[in-house]
Amino acid sequence: MTIYITAVHMEPADASDHQHIAQVMWTEPTKGEINYSSREAVVDWLTKGGDARVRDSHGEVSVGVVNDDPPYIRTHADGRHTDNLLSLPRY
Repeated sequence: MTIYITAVHMEPADASDHQHIAQVMWTEPTKGEINYSSREAVVDWLTKGGDARVRDSHGEVSVGVVNDDPPYIRTHADGRHTDNLLSLPRY
């Protein structure tokens, strides 16, 4: 199953880096439901083989885990980290 992250919640609200993504809004296209998950839940799901992506005007980019303390999520495209998650709407 592939999910698409559509918005992010930052803590604190005025933060601007990946380490402060606290929660994400996502959808799974075959179900069409909107769901919310904590960063920790997404990190756990991805490390167990889950597939998360972000869509933009150029297509899709994969979401991966950055193994830091604590781990956080970030997009990867063409073998490098990108800022697609930070470009998403905030809630």
